[in-house]
Amino acid sequence: QVQVVESGGGSVQAGGSLRLSCTASGLPLDDYALGWFRQAPGKEREGVSCILWSGGETYYADSVKGRFTVSRDNAKKTLYLQMDGLTPEDTAMYYCVAVLGGWPARDYCTASTQLPNSYWGQGTQVTVSP
Repeated sequence: QVQVVESGGGSVQAGGSLRLSCTASGLPLDDYALGWFRQAPGKEREGVSCILWSGGETYYADSVKGRFTVSRDNAKKTLYLQMDGLTPEDTAMYYCVAVLGGWPARDYCTASTQLPNSYWGQGTQVTVSP
């Protein structure tokens, strides 16, 4: 049974940090890309960061480059998103997704259509106050 579960969201003040975690089970992760997406009320979904599990190629949206860092722990089958220098504009529901691989990391995060062969988590809320 495939499960994708996020954790680590919360409320922080501007300038603070949070680390999100995503555990993906039931998948051969070497064949997958994993990513973090976010969606704020009234806004379109944004691909924040994506990583190819095998090889570690990464992509970051311009809006988070230099502030967010994606990493993975193979043994724990866990994906992380370290978020530093948070601003109120980072407030959103953050989702983790596992997608069957074959594309460059960038293509998963910037896809304009629904990601095929994907498994989404339930989301974790991040709220940044001024």
